[in-house]
Amino acid sequence: MAFKIKRVTEPLTKADGARILIDRLWPRGQSKAKLQLTAWVRDIAPSTELRQWFGH
Repeated sequence: MAFKIKRVTEPLTKADGARILIDRLWPRGQSKAKLQLTAWVRDIAPSTELRQWFGH
């Protein structure tokens, strides 16, 4: 199984397949309808503490 990493702001393509967001925070300024995600998986994203340590 191959994975392709894209930013959520990149345009949709027919080759995208399942679109899964892995982040604890919803992307600012993006609607659920616009992103057309298959799933939003928060549990495997970096912890809040780790994100803050990296300055995000």
